[in-house]
Amino acid sequence: MLGASREAMSTLTDLLADRGASGVEADLADQLYSVADLLGRDRPLRTALADAGTPAQARSALAGSLLADRISASALELVNAAVMLRWSAEDDLVMAIESLAAQAAFEVADQQGSLDATEEEIFRFGRAVDASSALQMALTNPSLTSSVKASIVDSLLADRTTATTRQVVGYAVGHLHGRRLDSAIDALISLAASQRERVVAEIRVAAPLEPQQHQRLAAVLGQISGRQVRLNVSVDPALLGGVHVILGDEIIDGTVLSRLDQARRSVLGSS
Repeated sequence: MLGASREAMSTLTDLLADRGASGVEADLADQLYSVADLLGRDRPLRTALADAGTPAQARSALAGSLLADRISASALELVNAAVMLRWSAEDDLVMAIESLAAQAAFEVADQQGSLDATEEEIFRFGRAVDASSALQMALTNPSLTSSVKASIVDSLLADRTTATTRQVVGYAVGHLHGRRLDSAIDALISLAASQRERVVAEIRVAAPLEPQQHQRLAAVLGQISGRQVRLNVSVDPALLGGVHVILGDEIIDGTVLSRLDQARRSVLGSS
């Protein structure tokens, strides 16, 4: 999102975060997802609700007339807040409501004590998709409906993950909006991490970290970023040793493989 849309999204995020302090209703995410899905399928409605040339109160009145009997007052209040803001593009309104829905789902997971498990499960699902071309093709097949893709996700994750993981991933894979599947999954991971004002560090190591190593690395990266850091760790024996870190826009490569490559280039450069 750019310009006005980024500011509007920040406003909505803060609005829902303020609500989170007193608890978020369990089905708020489902209701917001249903609104986003409706707007995504109904272009005239989407255009009307995102049209900056129409007074904000008129856009809010239109949303209320269509949705008041279909969603809760709490969900309608958030949708009204969204349509009254200025958006750089009409599709940004849809993606913003989807992001609010995911944020609401993560709020509920946090309240239930399952947010850590949900973050880890989404990360693992993303890695499973990366490793399976067949799964990638199925989940990005344009001939399959969003509900079918959600059913695929549900069948894959049933009895293995939290309900929140199935909910947010199932919706995301059917509503990519032109994004790559891995980008959509990464966006969910980042949103889940921000639920506790944390950042996610992608860690690659040659062998699993011991608990003490995990804690020390998280503490060091927390000092670097100034925020609490969650480690998503993947094991790659090809690295030989050391650690490769991606923290936001920063890449820290301290692997043995990297140092060997640097030594090789140094030798070749001096010969």
